Amino acid sequence: MLMNLFQCILIGTFCLGVTDSAAGFQVTDAYTTMIETWHQQRLANLKSEEGWLNLAGLFRLRAGLNTFGSDATNDLVFPKGAPRQGSLLVQEGTVIAIFASGGDSLQVFGASKEPVITAHGTLRWYIIQRGDRYYVRLRDLEHPKIADFQGIERFPVDSTWRLKAQLEPADSGFGIFVTDVIGTQSWQASPGAFVFTVAGERYRLYPTFAGDSLFFVFGDATNGERTYGAGRFLYAPLPDSNGYTTLDFNKAYNPPCAFSAFATCPLPIADNILPIAIPAGEQNYEHD
Repeated sequence: MLMNLFQCILIGTFCLGVTDSAAGFQVTDAYTTMIETWHQQRLANLKSEEGWLNLAGLFRLRAGLNTFGSDATNDLVFPKGAPRQGSLLVQEGTVIAIFASGGDSLQVFGASKEPVITAHGTLRWYIIQRGDRYYVRLRDLEHPKIADFQGIERFPVDSTWRLKAQLEPADSGFGIFVTDVIGTQSWQASPGAFVFTVAGERYRLYPTFAGDSLFFVFGDATNGERTYGAGRFLYAPLPDSNGYTTLDFNKAYNPPCAFSAFATCPLPIADNILPIAIPAGEQNYEHD
């Protein structure tokens, strides 16, 4: 009993009771409520205008003019809207929209400005860049997936998967090459590996930076069965003055590609594919 209580204190929470190690530790109501609140906000974000359930298209642009609209003769065929909405001119790192109604033009993408979101009915679209390629990301605010969404299955909240991890710092300027599902590879800065222990064995994961947080793309032995086949995402706080952070796998979640074929998700690097199962966080999203 003393050992279980000591382990509960080490992972930063208090136990309401004691269970054997196979069943996992019990957690406080406050911790469970915190995870549930986080999850409900996650579901709300998925259904929002900036969420992933409303993606309706991803169109690669070629240099020069690209016509767009709902007519099948367009270079970019939208699922609804005017038959010919206009053209997109790609030249010298900029994208200019030339609209069919009145012939007005507007720079919708350029290195020195944020992409412009264009609206037509329930459709919203803007330009994204992956490597040296440009794409139109299309959203439909009335996409059927929003109404059909019934939530995401999760593993039971288990505080044994709230783990302390210590940074093994890398040399200054260290980074990892991240590949996404459309084949784009990018170099991203990383502080090094974070080392944690599960069942007496040491494992490590390499994050990248995401503002004031660490961002992990990882795989584990549940992928392809109980969880999404290409891995999951996890945010964690920046390390403290002693190099420690907390990896709360109860907040591990599906990448956008689990919900739409029109996302461009990063894949876990080989060093971030764990040989063990992480039965915590979101399970695979079942959909057509």
